[in-house]
Amino acid sequence: MIVKGRLWRFGDDIDTDQIYPGKYLPLTDKVEMARHAMEGTDRGEEFIDNVSSGDIIVAGKNFGCGSSREHAPVAIKGIGVAVVIAESFARIFHRNCVNTGLPILMLEHTKSLVDGDELEIDISTGLIKNQTRGTHIQARTLSALELDIMQAGGLLEYLKRTE
Repeated sequence: MIVKGRLWRFGDDIDTDQIYPGKYLPLTDKVEMARHAMEGTDRGEEFIDNVSSGDIIVAGKNFGCGSSREHAPVAIKGIGVAVVIAESFARIFHRNCVNTGLPILMLEHTKSLVDGDELEIDISTGLIKNQTRGTHIQARTLSALELDIMQAGGLLEYLKRTE
């Protein structure tokens, strides 16, 4: 699974309330939910106004910390983000990404990836090609089962296919 897109840089400890503010929890329409992805961050408005389908979020440590709300990966996926790369993910956020079909990769040092760079990523192998800088980086992929679940579109779709 190859994705190409623009890199959007975020820092450490981006919590689920920054990813998807709690005041929008009553929303159930996924299109409307997507309009609030990353709204609580310091780049929220810029991100919402300029993100394109296929773009990539890169963050530091502990991305998705905070509450267990599944709304956060649903909103990120809904706005068109193809993959989230971070140095580490909160455990429940990691699981919610797999269950909702939002691809994630872990990369020990994300500092070499600069906001606005154009990346090409093979989600299955974790190979990241920085088209802007002409460099390659190897990220840590998920387990084979997690990749299968994500490629199916999430846990529910995976379970339907394996019945």
